[in-house]
Amino acid sequence: MVRVVSGRSNIYNAAARAKARKASLIDPTRMLQLLQLGPESIGASIGELGYRNEMDIYTSRMSGADAVEAALVHNLDNDLSEILRFCQGPLKSIVSIYIERFSYEKAKTVLRSVNGGCSDELIESQILPSENPTNAVWLDIVRNTETVSEAANAMAGTQWGRELSKLEGSDPSLEEMEDALDRQYYANALEVSRGKDSNIQLMKYIRTEIDHRNIINQFRELRQNISPEKRSQMIISGGRIQNSIMLQASQATTQEALLDILRRSIYFDDDGFDEAIVESKNTQSLDPVASLLTHKRHSILKRFAYLNPVSPFPVIYYIERKVLEIQNLRLLVRGKAIGLTSEVLEAHMDF
Repeated sequence: MVRVVSGRSNIYNAAARAKARKASLIDPTRMLQLLQLGPESIGASIGELGYRNEMDIYTSRMSGADAVEAALVHNLDNDLSEILRFCQGPLKSIVSIYIERFSYEKAKTVLRSVNGGCSDELIESQILPSENPTNAVWLDIVRNTETVSEAANAMAGTQWGRELSKLEGSDPSLEEMEDALDRQYYANALEVSRGKDSNIQLMKYIRTEIDHRNIINQFRELRQNISPEKRSQMIISGGRIQNSIMLQASQATTQEALLDILRRSIYFDDDGFDEAIVESKNTQSLDPVASLLTHKRHSILKRFAYLNPVSPFPVIYYIERKVLEIQNLRLLVRGKAIGLTSEVLEAHMDF
């Protein structure tokens, strides 16, 4: 759990610094220009856009998309650490809960890697590169465990391990562990959002995030033919959509029925869902639904950051935009490496 920091928040200073950082991000025009480059030119261009230091770390032993991806993730970790350092007081606790989600994702990465039988060498060289100091704690777990259960036990004493230890049974599945981590993260986030220097909009946004996680999970679990009982157990509490409606949604047998049930809640924004479901069926992928939900969250954050210029929102919005830039660049680099066209890549990028 994020420790509540005492003292005074430096909201004015932190918001100003976050806005300055946001102004330095790659704009859509430049991103589209990168789309026109060949695979051999993209890495060099990305390096000149603020990623040179990290690129230099990895190009000595990696090449192509692997080196660029490792550098991008390393840069993000460095940036998140810097953001946390310039936030003070209760503001630091609020921003920490956003930054902590990346630690939860790394905990999941460790569990997935161990579950998938990845060798220590593969994890250390590619999945969680040892050059990135933030990976040290995770690599230590990997080196000293052989099974998912052992990896979970090795996290004892952390917020991740404490939540995993609550799971019933001696051998919980990877899916159950990941769901437990999601529940723990959002429980912490809601608690911090009720604290000092927070506001009602922040809690509203976090609850909307929970709704979106539950919605995409319901669509995914439906495609995987997971039983209604199991789907109901995976619901994360705390969202704006009533729990009774989410329980009904877990009983749906088609995407259309699921959507109709969600529409019973006044907190469900169904704009664009009909089109997303049609596209999802045509492509046999949930990417259109996930992208729609992501767009909705970005729109909410942008509006809140504009309406609350002296608040945690400008900092949080910058983090989200930085993450989006990294995602777009990773998609661009990896897509070019496997020969995807610029048109296909642009259709999957989020601006």
